[in-house]
Amino acid sequence: MELVVQLKNITKVFQNHEALTDVNLHIRKGEIYGFLGTNGAGKSTLMKILMNMINPTSGERWLFGEKVKEDSFGYLKRVGSMIEYPIFYENLTVRKNLELHCAYMGFHHPTTIEDALEKVGLEGVGEKLPKNLSLGMRQRLCVARAILTKPELLILDEPINGLDSEGIQSMRNLFQTLNKEYGMTILISSHIIGEIEQIADTIGIINKGRVIEEISMEDIRKQNTEYIEMIVDQPQKAAVLLDNQFGIQNFKVLNDGMIRIFDSPIPSTMISRVLILEDIQIQSIEQKRVTLEEYFLKKMKSDM
Repeated sequence: MELVVQLKNITKVFQNHEALTDVNLHIRKGEIYGFLGTNGAGKSTLMKILMNMINPTSGERWLFGEKVKEDSFGYLKRVGSMIEYPIFYENLTVRKNLELHCAYMGFHHPTTIEDALEKVGLEGVGEKLPKNLSLGMRQRLCVARAILTKPELLILDEPINGLDSEGIQSMRNLFQTLNKEYGMTILISSHIIGEIEQIADTIGIINKGRVIEEISMEDIRKQNTEYIEMIVDQPQKAAVLLDNQFGIQNFKVLNDGMIRIFDSPIPSTMISRVLILEDIQIQSIEQKRVTLEEYFLKKMKSDM
């Protein structure tokens, strides 16, 4: 599949500090790429390098099949972005800010501003000043500006910060619509890993300036076996029964009475029946699958 973004051995040094080290990254056309890493891992630095806001110390950048150089700016008309803390003209209206952005990008369409505001749930705020908007509304405005020119590649750095649950859900739906119906390729970072899990096709994990893995969500799901998770009032007694009664040995006893049983051929209904007969109270028992967050934390721990 065609690559929209390819980074080859990108290294960035700031005052003797190596913020990125030999980063290789591959984003395919038409996919949503979830970028995960802790604070300070290098996510924003990498996104700025993609936007030519800063230059790498070494390595190569390729976007849309063309090598990006220090004086390459034409490709930016095909990209929408929201990185760190975007700046607005605080004493100009929302509409005027977006008009200026369209003019700067050389993009002119009579309905584009209203369309973008509607998509992010900001209908009717065109005459307001950015400085009078709430944090959540400013965040929506940042996304509106990023999608305003209908870019081929959308780069979003923590786009759902400051949003309530309803706002997060609406943004999730928007990103999926932009990807599926408009064919936008999206690079998105977020601390809310559960949201990334719901929308991403591919995951990139960065730790201490190094991309330690790129993997499809499909492959993650294949790797992560299902398990039974239960919470009981007597976990030690339950553990003995699992071993003696069923011969189950691949399980973990965690805090607060939680037990996780892996690779068990025994149905959860049969397990719960025996535990109840032995006077063990079961608060909950359900079939689960390892989440992206658990996968991410495991990878981070193994890279320490």
